[in-house]
Amino acid sequence: MELRVLEYFIMIAKEGNITRAAERLHITQPTLSRQLSDLEKELNTQLFIRGKRSIVLTESGQLLMQRAQELINLAAKTERDLLESKGELIGTIAIGCVESEASRFLASWMKGFSDKQACVVFDLVSANGDDLREKLDRGILDLAILLEPIESAKYDSIRLDIKERWGILLPRNHPYASLDHINVEQLKTLPLSLSRRSIVQDEMERWLSVSRDELNIIVTQNLLTNSLLLLEEGIAFPLTIEGAFTIRPDDDICFVPFHPERITNHVLAWKKNQVMNPATRMFLQFIINALEA
Repeated sequence: MELRVLEYFIMIAKEGNITRAAERLHITQPTLSRQLSDLEKELNTQLFIRGKRSIVLTESGQLLMQRAQELINLAAKTERDLLESKGELIGTIAIGCVESEASRFLASWMKGFSDKQACVVFDLVSANGDDLREKLDRGILDLAILLEPIESAKYDSIRLDIKERWGILLPRNHPYASLDHINVEQLKTLPLSLSRRSIVQDEMERWLSVSRDELNIIVTQNLLTNSLLLLEEGIAFPLTIEGAFTIRPDDDICFVPFHPERITNHVLAWKKNQVMNPATRMFLQFIINALEA
């Protein structure tokens, strides 16, 4: 598969119409139709269901759409990494970060580095740990700030002294909101929202000495953002780390920590044996120096 043909495929999928896609790409409609037909023959699968006025992706087409966009982005990133410009450090640093207090540290590091290396740009991804690990594994991310634990066999890492308490978010007017901490018996009385990550769910069971079946888990989610809207409606109250809330404070919501207290640390991780571009190597050293200062 040629990257050019994948770009054609993506444009057809976005437009839902070959004629409009051809106009956007500044090529003829017969040429684009032939390229699509050749791609389907090469992959031995049908990518679109053709209608009279529009075409839609098949299941195979949906899979290719996801992978094709990643391949185009990765190719563009590789090209940028290899460019040199009159001795100046240039390039793109792709870095991911979980929603936590670590976001503030990362913002400070990015600013300090950008002040010295103005030609370097960042591609910042916010996601949960599982999604960030997947992007590290596939080379989409260079670095990621994750919550412990991580797989030491797969990643090199630096431990960051950024600690997070686990607890629950509640409306400020909730009866439990005035508590200094919340215990498992009180949690059992509430509708809950919990991370969909199995490792978090397992840790929660271990910490609280309770099975998931004993908790009233209404929703699982990958990020806290939409769960806050469910909290406002009183549908479910999120179990989360404190920093995921404090980076977006709300006077009508409060954080109540677990009892016994549960603490999680952060790491800055990258894939083992990864060849970093010069900008990423320098940024990593910048962070190390900042941590040692």
